[in-house]
Amino acid sequence: MNIMIKEAEMNKDSEGVFLGKTVFEVEGHTQPYEITFHSKKGTDWDYSLHFHAEPGEEEKLLAVDAFIEESDEAFDNLLDAALDSNPEL
Repeated sequence: MNIMIKEAEMNKDSEGVFLGKTVFEVEGHTQPYEITFHSKKGTDWDYSLHFHAEPGEEEKLLAVDAFIEESDEAFDNLLDAALDSNPEL
């Protein structure tokens, strides 16, 4: 799957919890996706994947989610984009 990152951000809240997101497109898919990240300490990450702006085909969303689950490289690239967006972290 060819992923193109469009925008990303990451912040820490007042309790030090990391909250971020990366918006990306997948080649051949009509709708962009957004993955949100959450971590209490910046080590173990939870994420949620959804369509960025408008709904799309659920089957494609599930395929992208499975790809991210199976590919450490894809997950790391999306997470790194968010982390790299904030040089203070």
